[in-house]
Amino acid sequence: MSKIKIDLEQLKVKAKNTESDTKEFFAKLKKKKPKQLDTIVHALHDEVFEELDCLECANCCKSISPIIIDKDIERLAKHLRMKPSEVIDQYLEMDNDNDYVFREAPCPFLMPDNYCMVYESRPRACREYPHTDRKRFYQILNLTLKNIHYCPAVYEVTDRLKKKKDQL
Repeated sequence: MSKIKIDLEQLKVKAKNTESDTKEFFAKLKKKKPKQLDTIVHALHDEVFEELDCLECANCCKSISPIIIDKDIERLAKHLRMKPSEVIDQYLEMDNDNDYVFREAPCPFLMPDNYCMVYESRPRACREYPHTDRKRFYQILNLTLKNIHYCPAVYEVTDRLKKKKDQL
């Protein structure tokens, strides 16, 4: 059970209320590129995920689509015993950036218990989400700013990071 309370309505409000501060903080980080940023963020990631269970939430799967690359389509096709073209036709569409994304939300592979039907073959972006343990974290600050609205873990990592700004 999560030690961090997952309240998605409250998350939306908190993310919106802190967005301008976060944007300003991230702009400074992007400019400065602190050497210890990854070390601090990765420690916060580990700390937060000891307190939070993604299966209690799955809001990412319910509300946003990952970018689906060709390797993902091949992996899904093999898992589903379909042709790649059938996976595209049945599940995917092109977004405004000409990237494949899932046609619908929630994800078509999300089961009622928040488990993933294709977990072992899930897209790379799903495997890496919420990206708070990624190297060169300063490169994905714009994505992180978007994700604080959807993921309690990203919000929490960001909130705790802002409290450590004197270490950066």
